[in-house]
Amino acid sequence: MNPTDTNARRKFLGKMLGAATAASLPLAKMSSAAAAETNDHDSWLAEMNGKHRCIFDFPAHKKGAGLVHMYNYVVTYQAAYGADVSDINSIGTLYSMGPASSITMAFKDNMWSKYRFGEYHSLDDPQTGKPAVRNLFYKTLDGDEIPRVGTLGPFADASVSAMQEKMGSKFLLCNNAAVALGMDLERLGFGPAADTTAELLANLQPGIQVVPAMVIAIEKAQAAGIAYNKQ
Repeated sequence: MNPTDTNARRKFLGKMLGAATAASLPLAKMSSAAAAETNDHDSWLAEMNGKHRCIFDFPAHKKGAGLVHMYNYVVTYQAAYGADVSDINSIGTLYSMGPASSITMAFKDNMWSKYRFGEYHSLDDPQTGKPAVRNLFYKTLDGDEIPRVGTLGPFADASVSAMQEKMGSKFLLCNNAAVALGMDLERLGFGPAADTTAELLANLQPGIQVVPAMVIAIEKAQAAGIAYNKQ
């Protein structure tokens, strides 16, 4: 790789990270929905009162592999250890930026369509064979697939919405990463970063909680005695 290209890329990333940090709290407050979730940045910790608690750290979507591991954690505790689902807390982290990131798993279908996240991630919709214009990770449909397994089969509930509703799973979105994503989308020609970030935060899937920075959320989880599982 050309050293000049490498240095330019580093400067671009440094600029985004600096802006994300500086803009963290104001941008999270741009939508009332996001603000309601961030008035107390650590409120999600109070919900984690089960006997078995684990935060699954997956900055990369890996076509849903992290969701499968969260699902496996919950159902195995139920089946092998007789644990009640109310005693099991599983937390997923949605953040990072770029084609491999998991952050877009937090957004509604209209954002996937508008910002072409299927193309952004090089993810085709198995229903159409074309770049996805729906959030493939939020809700699964008959005929969808997950990595290394093929058709969904017993893993049909390994989706964000199913785990929220049936397993009480919690999903966190990093505000700083949302700011960085807005800047990346601006680079791709989708308009001003601040406007894009505000729109994304206003179009979160239900139950997604915004935290200022995932690195702090992970630190607080471990300080609270929650196990850490790196994906």
